[in-house]
Formats: sequence, structure tokens, C-alpha cells
Amino acid sequence: MPFWGLQKQLGIDVDSWLLRQSMPQPQGQAAACHAFEREWVECGHGLGQTRARRECQLEYEDFMECMKRTKLAKRLQTILEQRDKMIKEGKYTPPNYHMGKEEPGP
Repeated sequence: MPFWGLQKQLGIDVDSWLLRQSMPQPQGQAAACHAFEREWVECGHGLGQTRARRECQLEYEDFMECMKRTKLAKRLQTILEQRDKMIKEGKYTPPNYHMGKEEPGP
């Protein structure tokens, strides 16, 4: 316990940036990636930085995928490219409401 609680007196929490998902959320619900971050932190706890990087690589990759969605974006791009290719070949015709020609119904 520090002798002088500067963070508490100023009303800031400098350590909160370390664990983004663990901060208090507006609606009191856990954040979307909280479980992945918790697994990563629990895996690396007490191992040391070098060993934790090697042994907790899978947990870290899962956490980063949840935060940045890079694999999801790549998969979506591949799907859209395949759709465009099928449209050019004439094998697929998107519905009118996907083309902006018709108003979607209720």
C-alpha cells in the first residue's frame, strides 16, 4: 500500500489501461472480450514476460482477434469477392432489396 495515494486523490486510475475489458462498464455487464482477456491474464500470471509470451500465445491471439476482428474481416472480404465473381459469371443474382431497387418490407 502506498504511503501517499496520489491516484486516489486525483481521482484517476493509471492502471486501468492495462486491462481494457476489466474496467467498469456503463451497463454493469462484462465487455465483449472480457473472457478472452481474463484467460490471457490468468495464463501469464506469475510466469514472467518471456515465458508468458511463449506459453500463452494462443490466449493472446484469441484476445487480439476478439478486439481487432482481423480474421473476421479477412473472411468477409473473401466471401464478398466470391459473390462478386459469381455475379460476373452469371451464376448468382442478388435479391432486389440487396441491390437497392426495392424497399424492404416490415
